[in-house]
Amino acid sequence: MSNPFHIIIPSRYASVRLPGKAMADIAGKPMIARVIEQCLLSDARSVVVATDDVRIREAALGAGADAVMTSDSHRSGSDRIAEAVGILNLGDDEIVVNVQGDEPSMPPALINRVAEALSEPGGHAMSTAVAEMERDADMADPSVVKAVVDARGDALYFSRAPIPFSRDRADQAVMMARRHIGIYGYRAGYIRQFAARAPSPLEETERLEQLRALWHGDRIRCVEAGSLPEFGVDTEQDLESVRRRYEAGRRG
Repeated sequence: MSNPFHIIIPSRYASVRLPGKAMADIAGKPMIARVIEQCLLSDARSVVVATDDVRIREAALGAGADAVMTSDSHRSGSDRIAEAVGILNLGDDEIVVNVQGDEPSMPPALINRVAEALSEPGGHAMSTAVAEMERDADMADPSVVKAVVDARGDALYFSRAPIPFSRDRADQAVMMARRHIGIYGYRAGYIRQFAARAPSPLEETERLEQLRALWHGDRIRCVEAGSLPEFGVDTEQDLESVRRRYEAGRRG
């Protein structure tokens, strides 16, 4: 790609819903190593894990990534990445892609597209990814984040609620809604600015950090992913499903 970029993977051991999941074994390797494998297949100039745990740091180094130690008091991955860009001394214009540490199937091509979106005209502060809703039931599921975009593909709003609302046809709302995928691109200077801002009222209401950007009038480019990453890990059930898929792949 024309503009080089860096991947930073925020990862902490004390996950709220699944403690220690970064080090959970998936077919003989910790999950953080599986995430790194996908990232190394992208066009990124560097892959760095930002963590507060020595065990994760050592696993990251063993998997071929770099690693930086960050504070254990960060409230969010964005705060951790803001500290990491300072430690790495990245210039304000350097592009950073935030790949979540619980996405061991994140497509490398999607990582590249999220980075490339920041070079498109429009002065976007951030980029992220969306895909079609696969199931009608996802519209009512608060764990599935919905996005509504404008004609240019820029985000209008993100919500855990079923948006948009169709007064006449529910199926029409499902067709127009996009499912948000938790990957973000931004320039190093912007993430420093973002982390320095107080959480916005909408962000605290929805518990969606990207609403801080929209609250301040910043534009977010939404890249169409085509399909969802095959799996992410939020629960013990998710982890067992991932393990089965990896084992099936090794036997196949």
